Amino acid sequence: MKKKQLGKSDLYVSELTLGCMSLGTDQKQAQTIIDQALAAGVNHLDTADLYDFGLNEEIVGAALKGRREEVIITSKVGNHFNRETKDWFWDPSKAHIKEGLKDSLQRLKTDYIDFYMLHGGTIDDPIDETIEAFEELKKDGLIRAYGISSIRPNVIREYVKRSHIDAVMMQYSMLDRRPEEEVLNLLHENNISVLARGPLAKGILSNNGEKQIERKSREGYLDYTYEELVKVYDEIKDIIGEDASFNTAALQYVLHHPAVASAVFGASSIDQLVENTAITQAAPLTEEKYQALQAVTKPMQYTNHR
Repeated sequence: MKKKQLGKSDLYVSELTLGCMSLGTDQKQAQTIIDQALAAGVNHLDTADLYDFGLNEEIVGAALKGRREEVIITSKVGNHFNRETKDWFWDPSKAHIKEGLKDSLQRLKTDYIDFYMLHGGTIDDPIDETIEAFEELKKDGLIRAYGISSIRPNVIREYVKRSHIDAVMMQYSMLDRRPEEEVLNLLHENNISVLARGPLAKGILSNNGEKQIERKSREGYLDYTYEELVKVYDEIKDIIGEDASFNTAALQYVLHHPAVASAVFGASSIDQLVENTAITQAAPLTEEKYQALQAVTKPMQYTNHR
């Protein structure tokens, strides 16, 4: 599987990242999915301390026993949570970030995290203090690189100006083209990579997309009504070909922009893993098809997330 450099760091991540939030709480099943992902060439696993209130990190850590050096681990911090009461609150302070890192290292059974992200962020945060925390953790060798997980353009711009982040994780898909309007080119110009989460648009852009659209018949998806989703699904099918994989086309679409280092997909079953890793055997997405896909989908701008 192709690998791309993450920003200016010494990390090279596979073009697909296994998002571990969907693994569930069964260690044996999670182990099987992770093992098969690694066998398919995936070298990047994404988790967060808040996923299942720490349990997800524990499952990932146990699954990687004896294989730590083969994998780039990403985790996230910023949500101060209580595992017993299942409550949490936003806390981007230096003290919490450093304490959160210690807890994550223990759960992941490792002495460093490759890529560490702030799990959110607003313009009202103590941004310089947050940056200072990550820089100190990097200097101490506890993390190798850092970034933020955010879809707020105003927050992203501040970190571009004030920090040495190497990547931003954000929602991006054929049906959510908001990053194209404001942030993808900005990040690429500053040698900051994008980790694109949600590339399958909650399954609408998967091989099982028609069923997912039916489930969303009342609320639609972002700016798309139910009727528009039905129409655009058929138009995409015409562009990629009747027998082509929707999963592959959706992943290739987000990977087409040079800022995107990796597409982050979730998998709760081996079948889902196989559908997504099939991209390694697929013909490249041509510029002609890429532009055709843009022509049938909507360009969008961020409104609420400022």
